[in-house]
Formats: sequence, C-alpha cells, structure tokens
Amino acid sequence: MTSFSFEQIGTIHSPYKEKFAVPRQPGLIEDGGGELHLHAPYNQPEAVRGLEDFSHIWVMFIFHQTMEGGWRPTVRPPRLGGNTRTGVFATRSTFRPNPLGMSLIELKGIRCQGQNVILQLGSLDLVDGTPVVDIKPYLPFAESHPQARAGFAQHAPEANMPVEFLPQAEQQLAEHARQYPHLRRFITQVLGQDPRPAYRKGEAAERDYAVRLLEFNVRWRVTGSLNQVLSLDKD
Repeated sequence: MTSFSFEQIGTIHSPYKEKFAVPRQPGLIEDGGGELHLHAPYNQPEAVRGLEDFSHIWVMFIFHQTMEGGWRPTVRPPRLGGNTRTGVFATRSTFRPNPLGMSLIELKGIRCQGQNVILQLGSLDLVDGTPVVDIKPYLPFAESHPQARAGFAQHAPEANMPVEFLPQAEQQLAEHARQYPHLRRFITQVLGQDPRPAYRKGEAAERDYAVRLLEFNVRWRVTGSLNQVLSLDKD
C-alpha cells in the first residue's frame, strides 16, 4: 500500500454553511454560486493564466466534514430512498476510502487583487469552508457523453416540492430584499429539493427543520408535501 499527501490549494466560500440542504449536484440551484479563494503559494495570477478561456472547471476537494467517519463498502444512496445498499464505488458517497470529491462547476470569472486570486463560481454543491486540492479545466469534446448510462442517477433529481412563506418569513424577506434580491428564489429552490433525510420523506407527521444559508438561519415546517418557511433570522 502506498500513501500520499496533498496540499490544500484553496478554500470554497459558499452560501451553504452546513452539509444539510446542500444540493446533490452543482447546477441545481440558480442562485447558489460561490467563490474559490486560492492560498499561498498558489495564489499567483500566473497559476490561472488562460483559465478564463474555459467556461467550466473540475474542482477536486476534500470531504472534510465526514472524513473521520471512514469508508464503507456499501452505502445507501438518497436517490434510491435511503434503503437500498449499493457499492461505494458505484456512488458519490462521502464515505470513501479516500475522502476525495470532484465537482464540475461553471467558472464565471477570475479576480486578481493584490495577494488575492479568487475564482468566481456558478451554482455549486459544496459546503462553506471546503478544502480544495486541485483545479482542472473541463474539456467538452472528451468529457461530454450525452448518451452515457448513469445507473440510478440518469436524470436530475426532482425539485418540485412546494414552498410557501408564512407572514414572519415574508416580512423578513422584505427587510432584506435590497441586499438579497433573489433570496426568495434561492430558498425556494433549496427547499424544493426536499433536503430531508431519505428516511424522513413520506412521513405524515409535521416536523420542523432548520438550516444555515448565507447569513440566515432558515426555519421551515414540513406539512404533508408542503414546505412552510417560518422565519429567516440573521446569524
């Protein structure tokens, strides 16, 4: 057995402040963009020269919030209801022999300001603070295969669970409309994916949930097949 070590080259800044409610894949949330801040000595404009000519990049990262849990030979993918076991190598589970992840993300721009090199990213599926170990440009001619088979994940997950904002949440949306003009759409799309654990879906009883998104602690109640946003309080 050979072991390897990697240097962290940067950190993700994301609207998702915890693992709960992070979308299953990038591109699913319209306003869920973020940034990748490169660390020294990799924060050099020369290191990203020419990258602006690519529309998308592969971001290789570490599952830092679950790596201490070790790996499992079989896992229960949420897309299969959380009950069916599948080999870990047939999934993108975080519980892997090596806690490495990869995500294909739109590159919207690059800012170089003094000692800061920042990649502006489109819709992502990474929690705030995720350590990044590598970046590679996406090559459509080699990596786009529309006719490829994808097992249980052939199509994007449904994201049509209704969301309504109760009076307190409506008032808070109005209070923050200037700073966050798309906050309603962002929360609606995140909750529309039904981020509950797979074993909770289909429950008849009402249950309250909370998640930190952007600067807000968003509280909502699931009533049947409806999400009711109760409040969004600033942290």
